[in-house]
Amino acid sequence: MRKFRKVLDGLTTSSPASTLGSPSCGSGAGTPTAAPTPKEIDVQETLQSENFQLCKTVRHGFPNQPTALAFDPVQKLLAIGSRSGGVRILGRPGVDCYCQHDSGAAVLQLQFLINEGALVTACADDTLHLWNLRQRRPAILHSLKFNRERITFCHLPFQSKWLYVGTERGNTHIVNIESFILSGYVIMWNKAIELATKTHPGPVVHLSDSPKDEGKLLIGFESGTIVQWDLRGKKADFRIYYDEAIHSASWHHEGKQFMCSHSDGSLTLWNLRNTTKPFQVTFPHGKIQKDGRKESCKPILKVEYKTTRNSEPFVIFSGGLSYDKAGRRPTLTIMHGKAITVLEMDYPIVEFMALCETPYINEVQEPYAVVVLLEKDLIVVDLTQNSFPIFENPYPMDIHESPVTCTAYFADCPPDIIPILYSIGAKHKKTGYSHKEWPISGGTWTLGSHTYPEIIITGHADGTIKFWDASAITLQMLYKLKTSKVFEKPKPGEGRAAELVEEDPFAVQMVSWCPQSRMFCVVGISAHIILYHFSKYEANTQIESLEVRLQCESEDVISPSENENDPCFSESGSHSPQAHHQQSVSPVSGTTEGNKHSIPCLKVKDRMVRVPPGYQAELVIQLQGIDGEPPQQITSLDINSAYGLLAFGNCNGLAVVDYLQKTVLLCMSTLDLYGAADPYQRLTRSPRRHRQSTSEFCMRGLSNFYSDSKKRIRTSYQSLTELSDNQQSFDMERSKSPTSVHYPTSLHNDPRILPEPVASLRASHCSPVFYLLDNVKGPGRKLSLPTDLKTDLDHVNGHCTSPTSQPCSAGKPRAQMGAEGPRLTRRGPGRPPFRKAQSAACMEISLPVSHTEGYASRRAMLQQLHGVTMYSHDEHHTGAPYCWSEKAESRENSFSRSRSSSVSSIDRDTKEAVTTLQFGESYGRKSDALTTPCLWVGTSLGIALVIPMSIPTDQEERMEEPVTFGPSGAVLMLKGSVLRLSFLDCSGTLIQSPYEVWRDINAAEDPDRPRKRKLVHFSPSSSQETYADGHLAVVCSERQAKVFLMPSQSCLFVHNITESSFVLRADVVSVCNSVCLACFCANGHVMTLSLPSLRPLMDVNYLPLTDMRIARTFCFTNGGQALYLSSPTEIQRITYSQEMCDNLQDMLGELFIPIETPEVQNRGFLKGFFGGNATTFDREELFGEASAGKASRSLAQHIPGQAGMEGMKVAAGGVVGELARARIALDERGQRLGELEERTALMMTSAESFSKHAHELMLKCKDKKWYQF
Repeated sequence: MRKFRKVLDGLTTSSPASTLGSPSCGSGAGTPTAAPTPKEIDVQETLQSENFQLCKTVRHGFPNQPTALAFDPVQKLLAIGSRSGGVRILGRPGVDCYCQHDSGAAVLQLQFLINEGALVTACADDTLHLWNLRQRRPAILHSLKFNRERITFCHLPFQSKWLYVGTERGNTHIVNIESFILSGYVIMWNKAIELATKTHPGPVVHLSDSPKDEGKLLIGFESGTIVQWDLRGKKADFRIYYDEAIHSASWHHEGKQFMCSHSDGSLTLWNLRNTTKPFQVTFPHGKIQKDGRKESCKPILKVEYKTTRNSEPFVIFSGGLSYDKAGRRPTLTIMHGKAITVLEMDYPIVEFMALCETPYINEVQEPYAVVVLLEKDLIVVDLTQNSFPIFENPYPMDIHESPVTCTAYFADCPPDIIPILYSIGAKHKKTGYSHKEWPISGGTWTLGSHTYPEIIITGHADGTIKFWDASAITLQMLYKLKTSKVFEKPKPGEGRAAELVEEDPFAVQMVSWCPQSRMFCVVGISAHIILYHFSKYEANTQIESLEVRLQCESEDVISPSENENDPCFSESGSHSPQAHHQQSVSPVSGTTEGNKHSIPCLKVKDRMVRVPPGYQAELVIQLQGIDGEPPQQITSLDINSAYGLLAFGNCNGLAVVDYLQKTVLLCMSTLDLYGAADPYQRLTRSPRRHRQSTSEFCMRGLSNFYSDSKKRIRTSYQSLTELSDNQQSFDMERSKSPTSVHYPTSLHNDPRILPEPVASLRASHCSPVFYLLDNVKGPGRKLSLPTDLKTDLDHVNGHCTSPTSQPCSAGKPRAQMGAEGPRLTRRGPGRPPFRKAQSAACMEISLPVSHTEGYASRRAMLQQLHGVTMYSHDEHHTGAPYCWSEKAESRENSFSRSRSSSVSSIDRDTKEAVTTLQFGESYGRKSDALTTPCLWVGTSLGIALVIPMSIPTDQEERMEEPVTFGPSGAVLMLKGSVLRLSFLDCSGTLIQSPYEVWRDINAAEDPDRPRKRKLVHFSPSSSQETYADGHLAVVCSERQAKVFLMPSQSCLFVHNITESSFVLRADVVSVCNSVCLACFCANGHVMTLSLPSLRPLMDVNYLPLTDMRIARTFCFTNGGQALYLSSPTEIQRITYSQEMCDNLQDMLGELFIPIETPEVQNRGFLKGFFGGNATTFDREELFGEASAGKASRSLAQHIPGQAGMEGMKVAAGGVVGELARARIALDERGQRLGELEERTALMMTSAESFSKHAHELMLKCKDKKWYQF
């Protein structure tokens, strides 16, 4: 606990002139205008470094790029290996464990030690590993590295401690599982085959012991050679030479027959009585052609031959289809007697395995299910029913059903939201599953004591939204929402829309959800926003739609000679961004061609639609294209149910929509938000003469767009309306008639009235600046990406974009600037257009990591992605700083990043994007005494603006009266793009945004009790004490974090988070009944800072940013938890809370349960008499060191493994552990002494009672004679 005292008032208050030129950026910035009046606040911080520890908790989803499969028939556990070296062990729902090989080598094969709680993995680096599964976090006990041979196949007989290992050279080695040491017994390939054979048999592809005799080992070589090796006699019993290559083999349980699958699509059945030729050869899918020959078939990669008691045996295999039918899906064939069933799969089959009742291979197998591992799915088929239905998968294996494009994580949600979502989602579940229970039911799992409602939301490339119940480190699908149902189905090949519509036009870019009001907002890749409300009843509704036009440049052109001397000229067009309803006409008159090109790519359904219970679309907002160019991506979003407002922004500007009245309140460029509080110097710009189209550049790929180093851009903004810092608010009233249009800062249209264009917009001073685009030649082209590269969308700083995302265009080309154009005092490094959004072509590549720190800067990362020189707007703070004024400033205050960038470089563009938005109760100006509803705006130039709002409080007035906005009175500055805005009261408690309590608008209304909006506010002025102190604003950017006191806007604390990298994600979260700032940097560091002092609490180098998927999906939440998409198919959850790390063992499932091994079936006297029983032999005597000797040390190297975390905890004594054990022993001794004392007292009481009764009996019988008894 630490106590901070800060002098708050009067220290950083600046005069209006100094505030305009250089706003306060630190506690020492500015000059006091009056004697300070100190006021002290006490902030008691409870978080310490001991409260934080970073560790992985659980991984959800389907294993990415699976390679191997194994099943323990006694423990009922399933193991899946992957190409990246990961192993997933699955049991009953809740039992889900992830292990990772440190080498990262692909897992070739898995072998359970059945009912022993251990697993053997064979990896592509020719290493065997033994995993201990008798602990909640499995760990490697032993490893064995082969140096001279490559591992191709492994086989471990049931209840044996000797592992057979086949190699690429054709040799078979034997490993002792207990010691993980090679035996001296080796089956060399040249001994296994005949000496007369001149060719090498190839790698070992199959090993299995005979069900009839464990001393017989069946060895299959790739070339088609099959050998049964007598382990005792060290010789071959028989050799089979077949013309076709062998892929797999499977025994009949009696050990008299076995079946092989071959590369020509055939199955051969061999009888041990006669091995000169196959007993039966079948081509299951090969038809006889007209010429009498069999048609060629694909290889059968695996076959399993399983017997049953009451019916014909099962023959299950994958592949074998004929080549003549192209495009056929992968199949699994089940042959049961004469019936052949072909099951078509959606993805290629990696591996399959039949699940049998008994672990003994010499008993009737009785298969009851088949586990099929596909490239992107896991299927279990029920063999007990003739229709072969599949089991309903209880694991969240369909996260990647459509590629995940964004994620959101909400902890400690309202407890009623999960049951409601589940009940509605359950109505839409698929049917036709098997009615039997899920057969993979091993392990145990309990709910645990530290559980609270958690929800994960995933957005996908096909426009679907999935809500997942993430409580108690599990994951279960709750509800699925399809955003594409809001729009008409796009018709391919129709006009302009066909050019711009992408393969995934509905891809979800970001989401905003208010769990309390259940309002949900989705941002799509086609620059559209869909607002949903929640209802438990279906309804017939018509979806309202708005079209918003966000642009920075003026529409029409004025010759420089016409208004050369008039600083406040008029233009016949709109300077500000515009908005209009879908039914209205564009305000730009006489631009029919332009209007045609401005039609959005997606068309909203304009008819009554019937919507089911759940989330129902209420409003759709679409951004319009400009001059044929597609609209820019939306980079920020926030919704507030208490205010009834929705705000969003992109690299052109900001828009605020009143979704209660279905109107656009504010629509203006970022520059216009500053008004008189603009901290930058403005250079004047002359009007342009001609308008030229830049549509030829809009669809050009980023790498091609920047390939010519001679291309030059000069960009700037035109201040259309300057806001003054006064108490006057702008009237945003809707026009009553076409002649009474009043648009001081934006166009605000009534759907019933056609708006008039703004004839003239005058400002206190105009700052037009030219930009230039030279030497850009060649027609534009659309960036076309292959489908496999569209599985992910790039994301930097939380912004996800389209696979054909475009750089923010600088406007329209203009004529060469004259001599009176702006002058540049100093030139800085180049900077490209705002490119928070990158191309999806970069998503699937793995980016190299320099040293071990990942990417040192955004410049290096984006240069690797696009091959161009990137300029980060905050890099001029390091090295040699530049500024646009001649007066040098200190590093802390050198924020003179001018928007008027007459820079002779293509890489320089000064578009200022809106990067984050936050509604809340705050102080809009320094002079405010009470909090008012405000909108905080963070930009890519490190500026945080506060826009005060006036919202009617009465419900009826709220639906009729407009919401008005005041001028921006607070301009706060940081290094780097602003990522997060949050508020604390003066006691350090997080202030939640106000919200409206959820009410079902489709429910039947009670006439006696009309429904009213119930609002919940968390205002910092709830008490007199807090009201006097104001509140704290936490602002975090890519480089630093600052805490400001409002309304004085003085900077209390500042912390430079990173100098060599940049922050990708930052959130203010609650941990251990307190709050902190959690950050994830591009170099892989996860950090937490105390609030409000910004004291570093944790800094862990966790995960270098090796691909953009992590940056796009990483998110923090309350309770010390976070998640990210570790692969295209898996979600990794982590915790940075020490408390949760301590309780993690109790929350994880138990993999191993002590179960008695099933007894061998009694085969009967006759079968035993006629040789039906299997013959056993002592492998220890045969393979042990005494008889077989030692293997060559150079052949394999034994590597001892770690005992695991639990073993380490037991082994680690230490002083603390000894003291704890001594204390426990003393407590137990005292307890035993107390129990002994109680037992002694009880015995004494019993003895006294016995003595008393004996004395009474003696007195009674004292005078009696002997015959009286």
